[in-house]
Amino acid sequence: MGLLSIIRKVKAKEKECRLLILGLDNAGKTTILKKFNGEDINTISPTLGFNIKTLEHRGYLLNCWDVGGQQTIRSYWRNYFEATDGLVWVVDSADRVRLGDCKRELDCLMEQEKLAGASLMIFANKQDLAGALSEEEIVEALGLKGEQFKTRHWSIVACSAVTGEGLLVGMDWMTDDISSRIFMLS
Repeated sequence: MGLLSIIRKVKAKEKECRLLILGLDNAGKTTILKKFNGEDINTISPTLGFNIKTLEHRGYLLNCWDVGGQQTIRSYWRNYFEATDGLVWVVDSADRVRLGDCKRELDCLMEQEKLAGASLMIFANKQDLAGALSEEEIVEALGLKGEQFKTRHWSIVACSAVTGEGLLVGMDWMTDDISSRIFMLS
């Protein structure tokens, strides 16, 4: 996010944030968004494009862009980077086979200039499933203690999109982090 955008937001005192929700297919991105919004999660099909939802949370309007994670769609993710205040990266904690793919995609995102100023919330989803990796194991698998994460504002929260556990903690952190950087003079 550019300096002019930050100044514009501070001057306008708008309490609106743009969140981009990404992750591999079947990680639980849409389920997280629907659960957080209090919607029914019993019938969710793969997102073949994107969903946009505007939620109100703690006095902020969160414009959430949930983009499909299938391999054929990932090359289009870059079309959604503009003016992103926060990136929500969803990891299927029970899918050990694709953790390498998950790390590669996240590493690629961290190199994107348009996402350089965005806060990063990692949801270690599917904690309700047997064999799910812990937060610490996800931190290790994704290399979150590496160089490219040292200067980035990031946090990781173990969660379950099905039970809702951890979702509020993650969204609270995201709004707090964005507001401390962007709405600091409000």
